[in-house]
Amino acid sequence: MIWYLLYPFRGTTEAPVLAPNHPLRSAFARYGRYAARHVVTTLLISVSVASLLVYPFPFLYTTDFSNGASNLPHHVWTEAQPLEEKSGVEPDVIMRTVWVHGNYMEALSREVLLGALELQDELLGPTENFNPRQAPNATPMPHGPAFELSTEQRDAYHVVNGLTEESWFFHSPLQYWSCSADQVIADEDILTTVNERKTQSTSVNVTLRHSIVFSGKRFEDRRLLAADALVITLIHMRDSPVGRIWQAKTQALANKLSDKWDVYGQQSANVPSQLYEFQFLPMSYQDTLALGIAYSLTLVYFIISLSKLRAVKSKVGLVTTVMVQLIVSVISSFTICALLKIDLSKIPRFAYPVVIFSMSLENIFRLINAVILTSSDDNTSNRIGHAFGETSHVALASVAQNLLILWGLSNIVSPGVSAFCTFAAIAIIFDFFYLSTFFLSVLSVDVRRTELGDALAKASIRNQKGAAEPLGRQSWVDAMLQGKIAMSTRIAGTTVMVGFVLIAQWHFFENESVLRTLGRIFYISRKYKPFGSYRSSLLVDIHQARSPKSWLRLQDHETAQEVIHVVKPDAHSYIARVFEPLVFVLKGADRKQDMKERLFLPAVYDFARHQSTPFIVTVLVVAAAIRLLMNYLLWDELGETSMADNQEEEPLLAVKTLGSGHSLDVAMLSASSDGHIVSVGLDRQVRVWDVKTGGKSYVLPDNDGVDITFPILAICINDDSHWLALLTIDTVMLWNLLDERWGPSVRVDRAKHKPEGFFFTVAESQDSQIVLIVRRDGTMTEVRPEKQESRSYVISDESVVVSVGSLLIITAKTVTAVTKVMTSSREGQVYCLSQDPTGWNSYPVNIPRPQEREFMSIVALPELGFLLVVRTNSVDLVDAHDYLTLHSFRTDPIQPKSLKCFHSKRRQMNCGSVGLKFLTFAYLNAFTRDLVVQTYRPQHDGESICFRVPGQPVSKTCCRWPQTKEARRVIQDPGVWEALPTGFIIGTRKKTNPTPQRQSVQPQPIPTGLRRRRLSHSSDSSANSQQNRDDWEVWMLSQLGRVETWETTSLCPDVEEDEHLFATNLGPMVRVGRGSVAVGLSNVIKVLIIGHERFDVGADGSLLENGLRAVASRRRNRPSTVRINRPSISTL
Repeated sequence: MIWYLLYPFRGTTEAPVLAPNHPLRSAFARYGRYAARHVVTTLLISVSVASLLVYPFPFLYTTDFSNGASNLPHHVWTEAQPLEEKSGVEPDVIMRTVWVHGNYMEALSREVLLGALELQDELLGPTENFNPRQAPNATPMPHGPAFELSTEQRDAYHVVNGLTEESWFFHSPLQYWSCSADQVIADEDILTTVNERKTQSTSVNVTLRHSIVFSGKRFEDRRLLAADALVITLIHMRDSPVGRIWQAKTQALANKLSDKWDVYGQQSANVPSQLYEFQFLPMSYQDTLALGIAYSLTLVYFIISLSKLRAVKSKVGLVTTVMVQLIVSVISSFTICALLKIDLSKIPRFAYPVVIFSMSLENIFRLINAVILTSSDDNTSNRIGHAFGETSHVALASVAQNLLILWGLSNIVSPGVSAFCTFAAIAIIFDFFYLSTFFLSVLSVDVRRTELGDALAKASIRNQKGAAEPLGRQSWVDAMLQGKIAMSTRIAGTTVMVGFVLIAQWHFFENESVLRTLGRIFYISRKYKPFGSYRSSLLVDIHQARSPKSWLRLQDHETAQEVIHVVKPDAHSYIARVFEPLVFVLKGADRKQDMKERLFLPAVYDFARHQSTPFIVTVLVVAAAIRLLMNYLLWDELGETSMADNQEEEPLLAVKTLGSGHSLDVAMLSASSDGHIVSVGLDRQVRVWDVKTGGKSYVLPDNDGVDITFPILAICINDDSHWLALLTIDTVMLWNLLDERWGPSVRVDRAKHKPEGFFFTVAESQDSQIVLIVRRDGTMTEVRPEKQESRSYVISDESVVVSVGSLLIITAKTVTAVTKVMTSSREGQVYCLSQDPTGWNSYPVNIPRPQEREFMSIVALPELGFLLVVRTNSVDLVDAHDYLTLHSFRTDPIQPKSLKCFHSKRRQMNCGSVGLKFLTFAYLNAFTRDLVVQTYRPQHDGESICFRVPGQPVSKTCCRWPQTKEARRVIQDPGVWEALPTGFIIGTRKKTNPTPQRQSVQPQPIPTGLRRRRLSHSSDSSANSQQNRDDWEVWMLSQLGRVETWETTSLCPDVEEDEHLFATNLGPMVRVGRGSVAVGLSNVIKVLIIGHERFDVGADGSLLENGLRAVASRRRNRPSTVRINRPSISTL
């Protein structure tokens, strides 16, 4: 609701999204990651707190109103409140009381009881064995006002003989002994009698509960131990002569018994009084129906929201967790209210949970949806931390908003409703606590056990059943029912809370309109008068343990119901004029307060005295049971979790150095997904490295009649990492990486320039290999090493090849693989070379060109069967089958041959088209050389980007390209960079350090030759060595998650251990596995790893295949515009 109130200032009703580096969001995210990493600890904390608060609940609440415990709510609306004095408001009955005190908290002494009996008989006449029931018209009644009545006449007016305007009745603690002095004297155990007869009824069926006949009670072990005052109460109708006689006698009684009693209070005719309203309203049919509708709507909302959570596998577990959290929150709040002496018995018990349920479910589903929207590739703790950091500030703002609203409402509503507001505020706080501990830990366990993670991969491809249909304009209701948008509940919880408070307040205004009730709430007209607003009793000098006003507030509801049945049998409330009590204190009584009033209810101290040991044992047993249960459920994951926790504390970026190999610069690199790296150096060595074994390496030997002829123009490795191919000026040589031996060599046409493409392609059998060489002069050479033959094909007679891409097409009819090689020329013409049994056929492809002779390059997407046609200021997505342009992306000016692309795993849509969750391409700006990253996602969560041709029908979960959302990121001075299948972009660049201050250094003699590049470690040049060798940094970027990931580290973290030559430029960079690259730094190789790379064979072909992975160029003053890569072969 707060976001709606701030709409004039913010211009939107959406909750704000904090920046990733915001302190509040960072703090919540850190806590979320900690809770996910330490699930057992977090769960133990929440369960321990829950046990501490749930276990005492049955001991602190009771339905017995006389045992010192809190009153448990019933199915009624109850209230006992003072009313404003207004004309026209007449009381139904009049209530007069006499309070009798002895020593402090010794009202149950025999002397005080006998004195009270004497006072009672003086005021009412003889009451021993009181039985007022008489036959009709058995006693003649006096005519006119009577000031003296016989016992029979007095009893005839008693209400038990019929309700009239002159009726009366009374209740007194002396009725425990039948108002007999002899029984009081003969009673050897007065306390036992009082406790045993607490359910005794009077002649009008009013139970003599301790709350109505004693004041200032002290309980222990659910038994009354002491009382400070005996309370004798007369209730009579307005015209009752018994009431007039009581009033007349009290004026003379003080003087008559002044030798034995000190009397406090006015004995004149003008005794102060106050109107009170007592209510006992059972839940009506309308109330039951309203609560039923509220619970039903909450259940429907819960079921609908749960059905939209397609990524939750264990929905029964989720329902159980939610219900446990809500129930524990409610019970914990009841316990705290009992400790704070908050009376919750004035509102029906079923009203308490519904408000908490409506507000809690909002935060729960917001957190679950945030977790679902995180990248499933990320680890559990980061996903939980990110989701909690993203949503907690909204939940916290909602809690603060509701607390403020409840505080305001509690000041303007009746005390019974105010107690409900206090309960709701406590419950909201507990709900947020259990959400942040119990629910968060259980949710992280669910994600960690892959019940959520497995379904996440399927959630986005689960489409609506039925035939595909054209995508039309949808209404909000249709979109909500299809799950494309969430059913907003941002104000539902607050609306239910405020609405219920207003309804509860209205219940205490019988036979009045809602508008008048609302007016009273906002001080237009007040019905109830605050307890502190009228004159209080000034009996400070006798130290009453309970004031008359607070005694009235503590009157139990069952007594109110019984009195209502007596004075207004068909009503649910009555108004009484309550006169100030006449207080008698035994002369010589010690009224000095010997102890302070206890802070808590007696039931709390009883619990501490008798249940401490079982309570502590229960909490420990529950904690131990939860610990054992978590060990059982996660026995196979605790070790991995601990290891993952340690790993998550480490930086995401890691740098591994492969040194002691080359003596001069590394000029060329190639790598395979299983961790093999092949490097060619200026020292005329070809070296093979194995990263998986810690960086062991060997040099390709000159033996078996094989002589490596330098220069080497290109190198490549096949997909299964078995063969390495080297291209010299006139020879293609193969090296077996598994057996470490030379394979066959084939002579090819001489060429002194590096080829545009050099890669393996699919052969007829697994034992044979085919290598393709695409040269810039428009020719392609097919090399078959096992047959010792090579054949050349002309792509174009007049064009110069500038880019190459490769695709593998599987035809549906023949189930045969056909390789397509796509090339583009300098003039902008695209050619296709397709393989058939007779060889390769080349033909031009007609792709529309906005400008004549526009430069274009090709980037193949082999897993999708599509091409990216890269132009000067745009990128076209083209179908590799029919060469139709599906969509055109607007870009900044693109530096030639700098674009790289990666995407999510391919999925098959119901409409038969290809689907993606995201597509990202990165390129260098042709003018600024900044790196531009553009990411495209579906418009709505749960959808997939559909590759359907425009105009054709799509399924309901398809998102066409024009409706996608674009995210753009610009990185200045990127240096050398590469895109990885894991969705990260990694690069290396020079650090931007401030210009160092000049120092006078004595020049040292430098030896001649290349060895002068070796940095000196002398003490004179240590500072310069540190600066020159640690001036490179590694950066990484990922936009896959909802929050961008950015991290940097030093390329040379151990500068004293590196032995590389001085370098002003980086060497070539090549991708190794799914999350690692290798880059040449002078004569060493740096392997940059994101996360934990496994180097699995074939791991590089599942996501990213953006052109030719190859080889080789030595970096000079700026990145080369001619970069040769090898395409992976994929199946369509």
